[in-house]
Amino acid sequence: MTQVVILCGGLGTRLREETEFRPKPMVDVGGRPILWHIMKTYAHYGFNEFSLCLGYRGNIIKEYFLNYAAMNNDFTINLGRHDQIEYHGDHEEQDFKVTLVDTGLPTMTGGRIKKIKKYITSDTFMVTYGDGLADVNVSKLLKYHQEHGQIGTVTSVRPSSRFGVIDINDQNQVFQFREKPMTRDWISAGYFVFQKEFFNYLPDDDTCIMERGPMENLAKDKQLLAYQHEGFFFAMDTYREYEILNKMWSTQDAPWKVWS
Repeated sequence: MTQVVILCGGLGTRLREETEFRPKPMVDVGGRPILWHIMKTYAHYGFNEFSLCLGYRGNIIKEYFLNYAAMNNDFTINLGRHDQIEYHGDHEEQDFKVTLVDTGLPTMTGGRIKKIKKYITSDTFMVTYGDGLADVNVSKLLKYHQEHGQIGTVTSVRPSSRFGVIDINDQNQVFQFREKPMTRDWISAGYFVFQKEFFNYLPDDDTCIMERGPMENLAKDKQLLAYQHEGFFFAMDTYREYEILNKMWSTQDAPWKVWS
């Protein structure tokens, strides 16, 4: 089984309204942590084994999973010397296998992944961030990675421009106005796939940023491939983006909800 690693340790400083007392992966979208939505996407394609790299307020994520059944089900409890709990309901995520790893408060992304090496038993594993939602078909992503035989694959997307774009002729006449068009550039959306050889690119250094030295070296060695995703991707970095995601969920316009 290909394992999934989710980076959950960042401070989320740009979303301070929601992250002052909880880590960003635990910020709710539609009444469930955004982390749950990410895991449900992977599980929809059959990937149920997760390793979570914890840092800032990681104890809250641990408590969530320790109390997962009670937090996500109705239940009846008989109080006494030996408490008995009967849970009502049946959820697909009952088959999740979740390893929670304290990777340190100040540790950067590369350092966090290096610290979970001992928990990775599969030759191929996937990595993503705990704050980005997408409708990536991760089965097709994995197949694409395996067919090309390189150490790493990164999912790339073309973001919308932050601003409206105007096209102007030589007389400064605006002949076209485009409200936040798609850019021509591709950016990383996370949703990585790696061979275990990737750990050789990660030094034993808490300050290692995966997206700099390690990924740059993979590219130099021609061992990094891009999987172009034309569908939905949205990273929750600010309170406005938090509101947008919750509105999408409440209006049943949530493209990342690939599960039934």
